Amino acid sequence: MTAHNSFDGRLDDDDYPAYTMGRAAEMLGTTQAFLRALGEARLITPLRSDGGHRRYSRYQLRIAARARELVDQGTPIESACRIIILEDQLEEAQRINAEYRRAAGSSAPSAAV
Repeated sequence: MTAHNSFDGRLDDDDYPAYTMGRAAEMLGTTQAFLRALGEARLITPLRSDGGHRRYSRYQLRIAARARELVDQGTPIESACRIIILEDQLEEAQRINAEYRRAAGSSAPSAAV
């Protein structure tokens, strides 16, 4: 695989930390302090570059955008973070439940006609 192809794969990776704090804040229309607050609340944990700078992934930016929506609606940041964590846990539980249902349905004996 060439270096060019390796780089292309990272561009499609939602978890690749491609955005600096400044760029992430600009994209979200928020401040760097807001992003730091999300980190302190442990909603998102940016990766660090070799120089120690925070780097954010597209997935983390989507979470931060959801937090921004809630805060803009008047929800305190700590509560917004908790809501997002609970939404994420609910989504994961529903996904697992659907997998169990599919597995149970495929293993059920078929009725004789």
